[in-house]
Amino acid sequence: MTSPPAPSPRCASVPNGGSGSSSTGAGVGTGSWSRETGHALCHQLLHQARQQYRTLTVVWIDIDRFRQINDTFGHACGDQIIESLAQRIQSTVPPSCPCVRMGSDEFVLLHTALSHTGAEQLARSILAEVSKPLALQGIDIRPTVSLGLHRAHAGETASEVLEQADRAMIDAKRHGGNRWVWSGQEELPGLLGIEHSRRELAVASHLHEALDRGGFWLRYQPILRPDGSLEAVEALMSCGMGHPPVSPGEFIPVAEKIGLIDKLGEWCLMEGALCAARLHRRGWPTKVAINVSRAQLLSEGFLNALQGALVCANVAPQWIELELTESLFMEQTPIVQDNLRRIRDTGVGLAIDDFGTGYSCLASLKDLPATKLKFDRAFIQCLPDDPRAL
Repeated sequence: MTSPPAPSPRCASVPNGGSGSSSTGAGVGTGSWSRETGHALCHQLLHQARQQYRTLTVVWIDIDRFRQINDTFGHACGDQIIESLAQRIQSTVPPSCPCVRMGSDEFVLLHTALSHTGAEQLARSILAEVSKPLALQGIDIRPTVSLGLHRAHAGETASEVLEQADRAMIDAKRHGGNRWVWSGQEELPGLLGIEHSRRELAVASHLHEALDRGGFWLRYQPILRPDGSLEAVEALMSCGMGHPPVSPGEFIPVAEKIGLIDKLGEWCLMEGALCAARLHRRGWPTKVAINVSRAQLLSEGFLNALQGALVCANVAPQWIELELTESLFMEQTPIVQDNLRRIRDTGVGLAIDDFGTGYSCLASLKDLPATKLKFDRAFIQCLPDDPRAL
């Protein structure tokens, strides 16, 4: 984050309550400004506008690609950019319209005398004024901003009003910036993305709870030979948290995103190895197949986790088989290729899961360290009815 810009001569002051109070100025604040101050000002202006039968219009402004500017030219230049653009934004609105700095490169305009058309005219003015050339260390840059517009509805709180404008701004930025978007006109994927994010947060909470309370277990699916005898069992992870319980197809991607996949992978290796040891003690020498993710193979500690599971469970390597997608076998990352080679050196088997649906071809099989191919169901589900598959 950059430090606040130098004090502006046109700083807004928060109205002092009362039905007859009014804004006493406009401008981007200095260190005294914060989101809390902006919320307080929005609350009071919203109250005033309703008493005067007006509508509060909020314009949320975010500088496009500001991080690139900061990283390229440094924080001092970033501060200069913020101050320059703040002055340009202020020049587009009357002195009675507060312009509040809400964050490092975010501002909010609060206007109580704008129609829908007037708000769009203001948005055009801001985009045009901001995009004028700006000299920065011998380079003329043309900055742009993303705008989110919202007109307060009856019953909305200040927080809800600001949130609507913020969401609209995010949608404008998602579509490339240098534009405005009205709240409520965001594209459907953007709205669905909010629900998706909430679901991801809920799944992440379930994962942490399951780790703390022992809410994971492995189910074992038998793999049979043509004569019906048992070839191996495949370990499938389940999570008992959530209502209904979270499926592996949902929690595995979240675990990878939040950095829990290594812990879950190590737990699977240990539980799978212990299962293989139990089967041997009971007179059923059977391989246990365990799925491995790309994130695990990218970890330098993966082989240590695998060898630790074999030692702790006291099971021979040949009774463990790791299942990977074919794209992982084709991964050219040095650490992945090194892990694949060292896994085979330990005597643990490697199976290509869903072979034929990704990147592999038959000509490449001779170069792969795999010991088993598992063809995708798409190859056989149409048999024997479709003669083209014979």
